[in-house]
Amino acid sequence: MATTTLTRTLRLPSLVLFGLAYLTPIIVLGIFGVIAETTGGAAPAAYLVALAAMLLTAHSYGRMAATYPVAGSAYTYVRRSIDSRVGFLVGWAVLLDYLFLPMVIWLIGASYLDAQFPGVPMPAWILGFVVLTTVLNILGIKVADKANYVLMAFQLLVVAFFVALSVGHVVSASGPDGLVSSAPFVNDTSDFGMVTAGAAIAAYSFLGFDAVTTLTEEAVEPRKNMPRAIMLIALIGGGIFVAVAYVTQLVHPGMNFADSASGASEIALQIGGRLFGAVFLAGLVVAQFASGLAAQASSSRLLYAMGRDAVLPKTVFGRLSERFHTPVLNLLITGAVGAIAIFLDVATSTSFINFGAFTAFTLVNLSVIFHFMRERRSGRHLNILSYVVVPSGGVLVCAFLLSQLDIHALTVGGIWLACGVIVLALITHGFRAEPPEMGISESEVAQQVA
Repeated sequence: MATTTLTRTLRLPSLVLFGLAYLTPIIVLGIFGVIAETTGGAAPAAYLVALAAMLLTAHSYGRMAATYPVAGSAYTYVRRSIDSRVGFLVGWAVLLDYLFLPMVIWLIGASYLDAQFPGVPMPAWILGFVVLTTVLNILGIKVADKANYVLMAFQLLVVAFFVALSVGHVVSASGPDGLVSSAPFVNDTSDFGMVTAGAAIAAYSFLGFDAVTTLTEEAVEPRKNMPRAIMLIALIGGGIFVAVAYVTQLVHPGMNFADSASGASEIALQIGGRLFGAVFLAGLVVAQFASGLAAQASSSRLLYAMGRDAVLPKTVFGRLSERFHTPVLNLLITGAVGAIAIFLDVATSTSFINFGAFTAFTLVNLSVIFHFMRERRSGRHLNILSYVVVPSGGVLVCAFLLSQLDIHALTVGGIWLACGVIVLALITHGFRAEPPEMGISESEVAQQVA
C-alpha cells in the first residue's frame, strides 16, 4: 500500500497566523476583571510576568520542535528526553487541562450572560452551554476552518474597536497625556505577590501558543521556522494582551467591579454605550461557544485515544458510538465535568487549567536540559545559553507561578497527579514495564478539531 504523508506547504507567516487564531485574542477581555481584582488594578503587569514565563517556555518548545520535527507536544518531548514514565505523568497533567478547559470556557461565557440577563439563574446558562455543545459534538458537528478564521477576524475587530474606544475615552477625560501612566503597572493597591498571583491566572490567555507544533510535519523548513513561529506567537500574543490590558486598566483604574467575572462588559458599556456593549457581549459569547465546542471535542478524543491505546481502561474510554461514530461516553463525561462550573468561580477554575499547563511547561523546559546532558555524553556540545541557562530560567519561573495558584487548584492538581501515579503503577506492573505510548498526542487531537 502507498504511504500517505503530509505536504510541507506552511511557511512562517501561516504558522504564526494559526497560532494566534488558536490563542483566541478576545480572552484577554474575558478574564480582565478577575485579573484586575487579583492584582489590585495592575492587570498589564501580570501579563508582562506571564509573557516572560511564556517566552522562556516558547524557547524550550522551539528547541524540542527542532530536535523532534514531528507533530509533537509536551507529552512527546518529555517522554523522549527524560523518561517514558515522566512523559506519561505530563500527559496525565495535561489531561486535567483538557477535562477542565470546556468548563472554564462555559463559565466565562455564562458569567457575561448572567451580568446582562440577571433574571436568568447562572446555572441555567452553564447547563445550556453544556447541553448544547455536548449534543452538537455527539452528532459530529465540526467548525469549518474558514468559519474559524472568520470568527478570529470578528474577534480582532471587536478587540480593535474596544481599544480605540478606550483610547478615545481616556483622551476625552484626561487629554493625550492620560495615555501615559505607570499606574496600571505599579500602584498603591498592588504588590509583587498580587501581580504574580494575577500572572498565574493570566497565563490562561496564552494556552495554545504551543499548538502550532502540531503542524510541524506540514511546515516548510521546520527546524528553522517552527522555533521562530512559536516565539513569534508568544511575543505577538503577549504584546496584544499587555496593550489591551493597559488601555482597559486606564479606563477603569483599580479593581472594583460589580462582578469581576464580567468586568469588561461594564467597561464596554462605559466606553461605547449599549450598542457597543451588545456587540461586545455577542463577540465574546460566540467566541466562547465556538471555543467550548472545539475544547470538548478535543477532550473527548484525547480520552478516546488514551483508551484505545490502553493508557486508560479501553472498555470505558476506547469506544465509539456505532450510530454517531463519536466518543459519546467521553463527551458525556466532559459535559458532566463542565457542570461542576455551577459551584466554581472564574479565578478558581482557570487555576485548575493552569496547574496542568505549568506542570507541562516546567517539564518541557527541563526536557531541554536533559537533552543537553544526553547529547554531551554522546560527544555533541550544544549551546549552553540555549539549552541550559534559558530553560533553567523557564523551570524556575513556571514552577514559581505554579506555586502561586489558588490553593484549591493546588489541592485538586496534587490529587490528580497522585491518581496518575496510581494509574501508572497499574499499567506498568509496579513501574517495571514501559507505559503504553499514545498513538495520538493531546496537541494532535486539538489539530483534528480546529
